[in-house]
Formats: sequence, structure tokens, C-alpha cells
Amino acid sequence: MKTITIETPLVSECSVTECAYNLNSDCHARAITIGDGVHPGCDTFFDNRNHTKAAMRTAGIGACKVEACKFNDDFECITENIRVGRSKGEISCLTFAPH
Repeated sequence: MKTITIETPLVSECSVTECAYNLNSDCHARAITIGDGVHPGCDTFFDNRNHTKAAMRTAGIGACKVEACKFNDDFECITENIRVGRSKGEISCLTFAPH
């Protein structure tokens, strides 16, 4: 496997405890994807009781598909970090801010 090093905003907090990548309110996916083009949902979320064992890894934001967010630049997030949690019943990027 090749290893690359990139700078990416981090997921500073995730309150969606049933997500497989959530361990102690932190996201431990390698990188998450935000949005479906309109809604700032966490596309990486999946419900699983077997939580990740990669507790040393902190998730970054791999892509953001929500063009209407002021932190989106060429489909990448440009803020320092984001929070993920529930908003209106959806699992979402809570840092989302419209232009």
C-alpha cells in the first residue's frame, strides 16, 4: 500500500455514537465525505455496533460536495476543523455555513 501525506481539516468531534467510526465521540475514519450536493450529511456514516479499532487515527475531510457552503473550495473543505452530529434528524456537518 502506498502512503500519502496531505493536509486536511480534521473532524474535531462526532456525537453520532452509533457510527462504526465513532469511538469516544471522535471519528476515526481515514477521511470522511460530506454532502450529497445539497445537504451537508456525513456520507461516511454507517450504523454498526462493532466500532473501529483505529483509535489512534483522527479523521480528516476527504471531500465536500456541498457547493453552497462558504467553507467549500473546489469540493474541498477549507476550515480548520468540523463537528459532526444530528441536525433536523440527519447526521450532518454541524460546521456547515451557507454563502
